[in-house]
Order: sequence, then structure tokens, then C-alpha cells
Amino acid sequence: MTDSYETDLGATTEDGEAIAEASLDIVSKLVPGDTLRDRFRRKAVHATGDPEFQYLMRFGNDPIRSGADAVLSGEPIVTDVNMPRHGITDRGHDCEKYTALGEGDDRAEETGITRTEAGVLALDEQGVYDDAIAVIGNAPTAALSLAERIEAGTRPAAVVATPVGFIKAAESRARLREVGEATGVPTITNVGRRGGSGLAAALTNELIHVATDIEDGVIEA
Repeated sequence: MTDSYETDLGATTEDGEAIAEASLDIVSKLVPGDTLRDRFRRKAVHATGDPEFQYLMRFGNDPIRSGADAVLSGEPIVTDVNMPRHGITDRGHDCEKYTALGEGDDRAEETGITRTEAGVLALDEQGVYDDAIAVIGNAPTAALSLAERIEAGTRPAAVVATPVGFIKAAESRARLREVGEATGVPTITNVGRRGGSGLAAALTNELIHVATDIEDGVIEA
């Protein structure tokens, strides 16, 4: 069966659609399997162009179902910075999108913490993260701040965290997995240094596509 993401890559011309279809045929051979997790592994490989990425993905506490249910309920999608926000589709859902960056700049200036960390704290104080899909594609400090807020009682519906880099990126994702396991918060993450905003947006878009498939009866609710 063709997954919904295989027909929604933004191609609008015959050539574009042919390229997208050929690319996804290759990915399907590289990442076989019929589970929802296999579907997300394929999405990660397609988004990164790296077949090895399928082995780096980690899923905690049934995050795909939880994230799709949040989409169907119209819960917010909260990103760390603008790049993943702009990469997340506006089609197929009624979720309001928020971005942490810029929400706590006064606090960042006063305390010396990063702007994304301050933004996470500001939005959490407003209750935005509870029941939301929290998406972190760039900033490890945002991931670490979110982990602290989850420990303090904040409960996102699902966390998609793929911050990239050499400093604190892998550690921040490991911290979110640890906190998610302890609190029952669902998480989609990866191991290693790689990741990024494009991957975070692609995985979030796949949650939206799964929600559409549930709504259309393609996937059993």
C-alpha cells in the first residue's frame, strides 16, 4: 500500500511527480516494513538522503499515534525556531503553530540563557506545550529546557526532537528520551550528531499525514 506521504511531497508537475515517485520507490526498497515506525524510518531516510538514518531513529511511548491524535484534535504545534515551523505543512490540519524563538527575549537578555531556552520557558508558562506537539529541530538548549519542564509536570502530546550539532545535541535528545520514559511523554528522536530542522519538519508532516489516513479510514483508529 502507498503511504500518504508518498503522494504529498509538493510536486506539481509531471516531471516533479515522476522524480518524487522514483525516489520513494528507492526508499521503500531500502527501508522495508509495514509498521508505522517503518513508515517514519522511510521518511527520515527520504528527508536526509541517508539510508543509514533508519537505524538512528528512536520511538518512545507510541508517539506516532499520540501525535496523530493531537493533530486530529487540533492541538498546537510548537517549534523551537522558524525553520521547522516554515517546513511544516499548513494543509490537512487545524493546528495553530507557535515558535519559541522570540517569545522570551527579555528573559534571555536578563539571565544570559539562550533565546530558544527562554522562549520554551515563556510558552510553557502560558500553557502552550500541554497536549501540544513539541518540535525541536535546531536548538539543544530548547530540548534541555523542554525536558526540565516535562520533569516539572508539562505534558506534550508528543515530542519530535532532532537538534543537530556537536555540542549538546545528542545529549539533549538522550535527555528527552530519558524524561519521556520516566513520565510517559511520547518521543520521536534520533541518536548521534545528525538531525536538523528539515528532518524535524518532515517527521511532523508525517504525523499530519498519519492523522489524515486515520480520518480517511486508511489506518484503523
